[in-house]
Amino acid sequence: MLLDDMRFAILGSGAVGGYFGARLARAGHDVTFIARGAHRDAIRERGLEIRSAKLGDFLVRAPAESDTTVVGPVDVVIVAVKAYDNDTAFPLIPPLIGKATVVLTLQNGVDNVAQLAALVGQNRVLGGATYVATALQAPGLIEQTGVHRSIIFGEVFGTPGLTPRVQALADAMAPADIQVTAVPDARTPLWDKFVYLVPFSGFTGVARLPIGYIWRFPQIRDMFHAAAREVAAIAGAEGVALSPDRFERLDEYMTNIPASTRSSLLVDLEQGKRIEVEALQGAAIRRAAAHGVPVPIVSTLYSALKPWEAGNPRA
Repeated sequence: MLLDDMRFAILGSGAVGGYFGARLARAGHDVTFIARGAHRDAIRERGLEIRSAKLGDFLVRAPAESDTTVVGPVDVVIVAVKAYDNDTAFPLIPPLIGKATVVLTLQNGVDNVAQLAALVGQNRVLGGATYVATALQAPGLIEQTGVHRSIIFGEVFGTPGLTPRVQALADAMAPADIQVTAVPDARTPLWDKFVYLVPFSGFTGVARLPIGYIWRFPQIRDMFHAAAREVAAIAGAEGVALSPDRFERLDEYMTNIPASTRSSLLVDLEQGKRIEVEALQGAAIRRAAAHGVPVPIVSTLYSALKPWEAGNPRA
């Protein structure tokens, strides 16, 4: 994998994938956005625009395709589709695979790496967690709030270690003004995020409110932390080591997060879209059951959100 001529395909070119793909394209990398419909057409006709009040606006022009067979093999496939689209999106990956292609998933949840490995092989899959607040405001337009734009990634399968391909990819991303951290074992950042995201998406989704409107209630804060510890217990049962300061950082983050912050699950709920309840709360429950770990709070959140999985059940 050569640092200076890395070719990327962004599978899922919406709020997250589109944002990071745009930064890579702006830095001079060969990027193809895999998109469809009006969003694909807008990228083709006008380019992909990023608006950020704090980091500045920019526009990139890069190919956008729906058919991956016309793209051909690339060096890196970045997967950023919602987990509920895996069944339709993952079949688009094989035409992008060459001899040394790696597939980096930035999706929510902890099941995606195994699903990708079943398709392309464990030796091709990297896992990553991302922290960024972006939204697809219109076809061809992504808006960023805040300044976080981090990706933490590494190997998932085999013996943990900071491999040359992980370091090369991190070195390629850093000049694109991505806050990138390469790690020897991606399971830790994946589960670090899962511990936070399952309760965050669950509580904001059930309440139908941004975090600031519910975080002021001490009982909710206590239940939030208890739910996070339920998920941490699952990680422990699976032999995954969380960061030693995970809960100190979680408390600090939740205390300082802007009151208007909404989970992506809440955004989808408000827009009547499908939600990632099975990739988040559902995955936690299934793994907990396999290990005999009690998760009463997460189970309650799941039960309240499950009827909305496919969108508004009253529509």
